[in-house]
Amino acid sequence: MTRMIVHRLLVGLFVMWGAASLIFLIVRAAPGDPATVLLGPDADHAQIVRLRASLGLDRPLGAQYLSYLGDVCRLDFGESHRLGRPAMDAVLDRLPATVDLTLTATVTAVIVGLTLGMLAGGRPGGLLDRVVSACTIALQSFPTFWTGIMLVLVFALNLRLLPSSGVGTPQHLVLPAVTLAFPFIAIIARLTRTSLVETMSEEYVRTARSKGLTERQVLLGHALRNSLIPVVTVVGVQVGALVGGAVIVENVFAWPGLGSLVVEAVANRDYTVVQGATLLIAGIVVVLNLMADLLVAQLDPRIRTGAV
Repeated sequence: MTRMIVHRLLVGLFVMWGAASLIFLIVRAAPGDPATVLLGPDADHAQIVRLRASLGLDRPLGAQYLSYLGDVCRLDFGESHRLGRPAMDAVLDRLPATVDLTLTATVTAVIVGLTLGMLAGGRPGGLLDRVVSACTIALQSFPTFWTGIMLVLVFALNLRLLPSSGVGTPQHLVLPAVTLAFPFIAIIARLTRTSLVETMSEEYVRTARSKGLTERQVLLGHALRNSLIPVVTVVGVQVGALVGGAVIVENVFAWPGLGSLVVEAVANRDYTVVQGATLLIAGIVVVLNLMADLLVAQLDPRIRTGAV
């Protein structure tokens, strides 16, 4: 178990280094110049040159990269000259809104997805199984931005049941969380259904049936735990994807989270904010994957003992 944790932590450090390096290169390869954006179109060449020098953008790319990595190792993520404050402070101010949205979407997706997967997998090939399979395919097929717009049109503009954008009440959270959860629901439902069908054909399940247990007792008491192992793994990965997918949803619903902050920073060539937000998201993904691995190890004793 300790060896697995150490291995995952080393992999996590490699992922963080890769994310830091990739975002460093991407933001500098994108067209546009931060100094020009900050000073505006009326600035003369001398002003732009001086600001580029003060930002360190006149140095060779390799020197900028090494300086950036050194600052990150010291947990110094730089200043946002656009916002006039440390970049990570601006990122952390927006993090709670994204956490609220992602957590609500995750809980919704897990509850609904597991329920649909168990209903479909309990009687494979039946009418309910076919209906759930068709619905999950549809949920995964719809683009997230289109789903969000349709929900706004129906529930906000036509029925006037929920607010279309903004933040402040639990009602504001419903539409963006549901929009973000829809593809996740489909993934969990389909995986739970497939895993449950495979588990229900195992020898120990047939033994439980031969003891006179009901299908409900067999499902909940014996088959479900082993069926959850691949589901837990996927949930850990997909929660990280939800944080990234929140960029689109937050902009559709004007939700003041990390996604909208990153879009603003990219539009204004605010390198430090983009880099800080990306590193924070990468760190969240690494931690969530480690937690998923530990939970899987609790569900499957063979992983703790190194038998698999």
